[in-house]
Amino acid sequence: MTMHGMRGLSVFISDIRNCQNKEQERLRVDKELGNVRTRFKNEKGLTPYEKKKYVWKMLYIYMLGYDVDFGHMEAVSLISAPKYPEKQVGYIVTSCLLNENHDFLRLAINTVRNDIIGRNETFQCLALTMVGNIGGREFAESLAPDVQKLLLSSSCRPLVRKKAALCLLRLFRKNPDVVNVDGWVDRMAQLLDERDLGVLTSSMSLLVALVSNNHEAYWTCLPKCVKILERLARNQDVPQEYTYYGIPSPWLQVKTMRALQYFPTVEDPNTRRTLFEVLQRILMGTDVVKNVNKNNASHAVLFEALALVMHLDAEKEMMSQCVALLGKFIAVREPNIRYLGLENMTRMLMVTDVQEIIKRHQAQIITSLKDPDISIRRRALDLLYGMCDVTNAKDIVEELLQYLSSADFAMREELSLKAAILAEKFAPDLSWYVDVILQLIDKAGDFISDDIWFRVVQFVTNNDDLQLYAAAKAKEYLDKPAVHETMVKVSAYILGEYSHLLARRLGCSPKEIFSILHEKLPTVSTTTIPILLSAYAKILMHAQPPDQELQNQIWAIFNKYESCIDAEIQQRAVEYFALSRKGAALMDILAEMPKFPERQSSLIKKAEDGEVDTAEQSAIKLRAQQQMSNALVVTDQCPANGAPPAVSVGQLSLVKVPSMVSTEDHNSTDQSLSQENGTLSKVDSQPPSADLLGDLLGPLAIEGPPGATVQSERNAVSGLKGVLDAVDGSAIVPVEEHTNTVQPIGNIAERFHALCLKDSGVLYEDPYIQIGIKAEWRAHHGRLVLFLGNKNTAPLISVQAVILPPAHLKMELSLVPDTIPPRAQVQCPLEIVNLKPSRDVAVLDFSYKFGANMVNAKLRLPAVLNKFLQPIPVSAEEFFPQWRSLSGPPLKLQEVVRGVRPMPLPDMVNLLNSFRLMICPGLDPNPNNLVASTTFYSEHTRAMLCLIRIETDPADRTQLRMTLASGDPTLTFELKEFIKEQLVSIPTAPWAPVPAPPAPPVAQPTPQIPANDPAAVLAGLM
Repeated sequence: MTMHGMRGLSVFISDIRNCQNKEQERLRVDKELGNVRTRFKNEKGLTPYEKKKYVWKMLYIYMLGYDVDFGHMEAVSLISAPKYPEKQVGYIVTSCLLNENHDFLRLAINTVRNDIIGRNETFQCLALTMVGNIGGREFAESLAPDVQKLLLSSSCRPLVRKKAALCLLRLFRKNPDVVNVDGWVDRMAQLLDERDLGVLTSSMSLLVALVSNNHEAYWTCLPKCVKILERLARNQDVPQEYTYYGIPSPWLQVKTMRALQYFPTVEDPNTRRTLFEVLQRILMGTDVVKNVNKNNASHAVLFEALALVMHLDAEKEMMSQCVALLGKFIAVREPNIRYLGLENMTRMLMVTDVQEIIKRHQAQIITSLKDPDISIRRRALDLLYGMCDVTNAKDIVEELLQYLSSADFAMREELSLKAAILAEKFAPDLSWYVDVILQLIDKAGDFISDDIWFRVVQFVTNNDDLQLYAAAKAKEYLDKPAVHETMVKVSAYILGEYSHLLARRLGCSPKEIFSILHEKLPTVSTTTIPILLSAYAKILMHAQPPDQELQNQIWAIFNKYESCIDAEIQQRAVEYFALSRKGAALMDILAEMPKFPERQSSLIKKAEDGEVDTAEQSAIKLRAQQQMSNALVVTDQCPANGAPPAVSVGQLSLVKVPSMVSTEDHNSTDQSLSQENGTLSKVDSQPPSADLLGDLLGPLAIEGPPGATVQSERNAVSGLKGVLDAVDGSAIVPVEEHTNTVQPIGNIAERFHALCLKDSGVLYEDPYIQIGIKAEWRAHHGRLVLFLGNKNTAPLISVQAVILPPAHLKMELSLVPDTIPPRAQVQCPLEIVNLKPSRDVAVLDFSYKFGANMVNAKLRLPAVLNKFLQPIPVSAEEFFPQWRSLSGPPLKLQEVVRGVRPMPLPDMVNLLNSFRLMICPGLDPNPNNLVASTTFYSEHTRAMLCLIRIETDPADRTQLRMTLASGDPTLTFELKEFIKEQLVSIPTAPWAPVPAPPAPPVAQPTPQIPANDPAAVLAGLM
């Protein structure tokens, strides 16, 4: 019997290994699953041994990646078997197949508890391992006291107590209040007196978790930790089996020092002295040896000791010792040690009085910039950046500039940004700063963000002494045959403003400046042409009385661009041409730009945000920055000069809000120009921050000259990386949870589901505001307009809108004003690019204030998977070859879906059509089956054909079998899950539009408007 059983399992595994392709394997697995299912149905005839064998097979199939949706009960029932072989299988398979929320686990809790409190050590270990692996609230609440008793029991062997400590650690992580019982702190301190190093190591892991949560309660453990470190450092009573390459239990040493870092300080002088003696011993006794394993262990201990030294803010002598040790490490051959040396030296910069000692290693750190390993080069750059001050800035920045020519493309952006920040922070004089930035642009133009050249313009504009020097330098760079476009931008701006200084002092004629600039015009993109046109207008203004030939040349250029398709270029050409015919009055109209108000540099701000911190804090900060990088805050303060101009539309004002999306260069007009009664007049010159757009852009705008594009904002959005956790209905924060009592009108979830199926409608409404949406989708691009309508006769203030995009969507929202005037509507375009298939949902975090009410709503945006589908008819000749070629997982997936809401077949056809899936009739001979096809678009997959087959059972409409195939495994899985979600949790008649709430009484006659046009929905409600 036994031989036959084992042979059956061995034969099955051999069969699987001998399969020629995935399809053969799937057929063999299906056959075996059918056999196992049949045997389980006749359970009465199964012996525990046979049940064990079939559960093993089930686990093997599950490990191959197939769904096993039956047999869980059989696996759980084996836990209560009296013999070890069956019980072991029950515990292992239950751990693998079930998660903490599975209902079947409740059935096993009593059996597991009996094993934990029983006398059989082996069974205790099995039970503790499973509880630790699964965790879960129910296990924590039911079993934690028993696990604690085991841990503290003097009669239990160390083997069981080790597992009990780790099991309790997992339960604590899942449910922290499980160990908050009377007297536990004292017991934790007793555990630290344990002689057995295995139990001690597991207990220390538990202590690290406890003190990270609340160090205040565990002060009594601190001296015990120091004693443990002393015992290990002196190698007292450390058994051979816990000595690793001559190092006494390095894991315990690291964990103990990690626990000590959670205590703010060590107050007792004797304990502190003992601890520093131990740390001194570690620092003195660690060196680089040939054995890699010994190196790894000793350096793990050493670097944790360094972190503790920094945390305790040891005396300067010990700090110097640490730096000297790290200086040795950054010069060794082993790259891992060099990396750790540089990383820890960077952390040490935060410690007072150490910077001067670190400077002694500057030459070696600069050598590390040329290391073959890019991660070491990055650490060296971080360290150089951190150690820079007034005394060594010139040397370090010049080294960085020299390195820029040979640096990898992956590092150039970071390198140029850091060089620019250092040049600004520590410039000995401003002309040196201008030199550095122009060199940066010359060497790495592609990697220079716009705010770097904006900042140069700011400095030059605000410092009269710098203007002639900067203009001469700009001309010098433009004389080169090949010039980067960013250099053209900054040079054109500076020469436009200050070329007259060159003419006056260096005899350089306006005509010469014009020809140098005009040579570059054919090489630049449409974002730079407006800056060049502004420069031409300024050159013409400075050349009064005009040189006729120069004037004719510039007028010809303006004439040429008067019919340009780009609105920005066209408007400039028309207005500059009209202005330039005003002769001497031009001097007044195109006067020099005013000085920029003093404000903190965005580059310095970046520097402060990126400052080095201790290990734990920097990790937290990094995580926070990664999360924040997903959210583009697109609002700032309201215009100081009142509400924006409004254009009347019936009873409604439509606020014109500049969009960073639809136009390339909104904030680039040098002077505000207004046209009244057909004549052009000068508007009072004022700092850029005082105009409407400047105020909407807030601090960002001031970083750029008015002749600049808003490119840096766009870069911030297009470069978004990082993942927003999938947002479901729970992410909609009901407004009543905030300080307001404002209730939404209508069901937010229903509105979202309705907009997933149609492209316009109301996303959110409450008594004060209505947010409508109108969208259009083309391939993997989408454009969605948010209509924000104020329904009241008082303004809505403190309006904020933040987009939280998931990793697979690139999203760019135009500016949202701080105030929405009474009975006005604002349109905010949102550009969307789909990068790859995913069901994650973008969220609009929207808030505003009305009177005493602060309202906040987190609204899911209907930029969902089906919006990037395009239905496509497929004939039998096209369908079957494709279907056969996609033979099995992961490109073709099949699943039996249960819990489907019953519906007639025509309704299911309508539902699938509403999700942009095209039903292909006649491809399946069975009238109860549906075959559909669609094309999915994303940047990652391009156009990808998807084929779907749904087999329904007329006798049981609550289940169906779905098979889905495409050429991309992620797409297959995501689309399968998406369709499954829709079939299982269908909102009421999802393919029918959600009825809008009844409109309030209309006070005045309103124009007739299309019902589905959100731009007009609000007007109809007013």
